[in-house]
Amino acid sequence: MSYQFFVKTNLTFGAGAVKELPALIGKYGMKKVMVVYDGGVKAAGIAEKVLEQVEKSGAQYVIFDGVIPNPTNEVVEVAAKLAKDEKVEGFVAVGGGSSIDLAKAVNVLMTNPGTIGEYGGMNMVKNPGLPLIAIPTTAGTSSEITNVSALIDTEKVIKYVIIDDKIVASDVICDPEFTRTVPPSVTAATGMDAITHAVESYISNMATPLTKYNALAGLKILYDNLPAAVKDGNNMEAREQMMLGCIITGFSFSNANLGLVHGIAHTLSAHFGLAHGMANATVLPYVMAYNAENCPKEMVELAQAIGIEPTGDIEKDKLLLSEALLTLTKELGIKTLSEQGISRDDFEMLAKDVLMEPVLNFNPRQGITKEDVLDLLEKAY
Repeated sequence: MSYQFFVKTNLTFGAGAVKELPALIGKYGMKKVMVVYDGGVKAAGIAEKVLEQVEKSGAQYVIFDGVIPNPTNEVVEVAAKLAKDEKVEGFVAVGGGSSIDLAKAVNVLMTNPGTIGEYGGMNMVKNPGLPLIAIPTTAGTSSEITNVSALIDTEKVIKYVIIDDKIVASDVICDPEFTRTVPPSVTAATGMDAITHAVESYISNMATPLTKYNALAGLKILYDNLPAAVKDGNNMEAREQMMLGCIITGFSFSNANLGLVHGIAHTLSAHFGLAHGMANATVLPYVMAYNAENCPKEMVELAQAIGIEPTGDIEKDKLLLSEALLTLTKELGIKTLSEQGISRDDFEMLAKDVLMEPVLNFNPRQGITKEDVLDLLEKAY
């Protein structure tokens, strides 16, 4: 059986990697770029360091610093209008998944007609965009190297994704120093997001030997280093390893796709604005136990990747991963749904919307019912 594995982005990795930005801007001959980031990146002093390197390139720049968590169609359209009015020739996106996802979406509109909502789904983008250099400041979403942009449609009240190889960043600069100032709670949530990508892509019904290899490698790195990175943000060895694990995992899920955990998380973010990583982490252990019925062998393999040896009793061993993930979420202070302000009164509405999530098509356990989702929400409550 044949399969495909897509990797496109040029990657510069390591402390001080941001110094390569002027050369990358020059490589594309960009005379004017849009630099995209949010208030947190500015407050941390990261934006200033990036803009300093942009200035060294000799290119002019315009700033869009209106990025919000879970970016909406409206914010994309505002940023796209500015980019078009300023006639920018490319983008430098600095931040977590929200900043990079927004830049990808804006880039779609630079070379394609219509509104951003028209491009939801797989392979809907006709024309490649302008050069886009992504500089992640968290180790979680892998947006810097994936073909995915996740957005909120406020009219339909859904979180949807644009999945297309044409939107992948042209270049990535991964400088672990930029993750040093990330608060412990954000480090925990984004790290659990990356772990979710690893385990969901490994058990995806689109998984291949190459995606599985990267998922296992990434999971081990992430699991071994996340507690240390949360405990001490200045532990740069752990920070660097988290960023490395995030990239490796991104190679997996951008090819194999995800599943029910993300289906639930997308719905929670769309309705209640929950941070994506936190939403994933809250339900992850319970969804893994639910999926274990259909992929016990893979669950054992994932458990072994994080150093848990099976007992030989498959009925027990298939739950080893979910149990370890539950222990980890508690250790990291991941909040329950009730602690995040979700009411049981919302469960019926949430379950109904989860079932409409396209990402469920890739989940190893099919035939998911409303009652299944309600049970998972109750467990995560």
